[in-house]
Amino acid sequence: MTAPTKPPLSQQLMAKPPLTKLAQTKTLAWDDFRLIKAIADRRALPAAAASLGLNHSTVFRRLGQIEDGLGVKLFERHRSGYVATPAGDEMAQLAGRVDDDISAFALKLAGQEIKPAGELRVTTNDSLLVDLLTPVFAGFLAQCPDIRLDVLLSNQALNLSKRDADVAIRATDNPPETLVGRKAARIAWALYGRAGDFAEAGPVEIESLWEHSWVSLGEGFNGLKAVRYLASHVAPERIVYKVNTVLGLAEAVEAGIGIGFLPCFIADTKPGLTRLAAPDPGFSADLWLLTHPDLRHSPRVRLFLDFMAGELGRMKPLIEGAMALSPREPRVAINEGMPA
Repeated sequence: MTAPTKPPLSQQLMAKPPLTKLAQTKTLAWDDFRLIKAIADRRALPAAAASLGLNHSTVFRRLGQIEDGLGVKLFERHRSGYVATPAGDEMAQLAGRVDDDISAFALKLAGQEIKPAGELRVTTNDSLLVDLLTPVFAGFLAQCPDIRLDVLLSNQALNLSKRDADVAIRATDNPPETLVGRKAARIAWALYGRAGDFAEAGPVEIESLWEHSWVSLGEGFNGLKAVRYLASHVAPERIVYKVNTVLGLAEAVEAGIGIGFLPCFIADTKPGLTRLAAPDPGFSADLWLLTHPDLRHSPRVRLFLDFMAGELGRMKPLIEGAMALSPREPRVAINEGMPA
């Protein structure tokens, strides 16, 4: 009896069952998850592309490739933007958990470094940088040439858990509980005017100041006590100029646009400005040096925090408004009637 002959190879392949969807699915890379999460978070391809450092067409093409490879639609396209489907939402949430784990691991590694070298990312705001911190940073770099500073200017709190920054230098009375650090000084605020407009040695009546032209920070700074105080005491029509930066506010007073409250470390170094009142303790805010708990033992971070604390400690008289007082200061009781 002869053995049965096998059919040709082509027939054998044709006879095999079709590949399952799992076998057809492409292998997902971490960049695929990051892309899906960026689209889910921003709901628009241009914004997602910008956050990833890619162009719009690349993100559009890669999204199509991922969906084709999975055989699943990850987003519904609406007029309001890209809305994640249940599968897309699950993928974006998984990406978020993985990103948190990666960030936590990177923080632990950074905290175990041996030599204080490499890049250190520091976030602060423009007024602290320009009028206070830049010379201190220069002194630190001169003493620690193996460390490079990457300074990020922002009035918003960056996420130190995500390594958006290693150290934050902030003026706040309520530092985040998730961060650790030390208070370097207390920033004093006082009322200032252009020196040429208040050259007379006679007393200044508070009533005449209420009728003066005033300058103020904008609504985004309503958390500052000085801004709230000004809004409750000065008629809206007398506040002739608002700006969303303390540096711009100091320039406005110096230009004679109006009088206003300023941090003493900025105004007391400007010859064109004069104090109209002593610093009000009610307007002060703490200056904090902050980092993530996993980074506090990093040689780079520890060295930087120690250096900054020492230098800012020496600058306390300027920061806390303890410079020579103007003869006019005791004559204006700005804190009278201040709301709680």
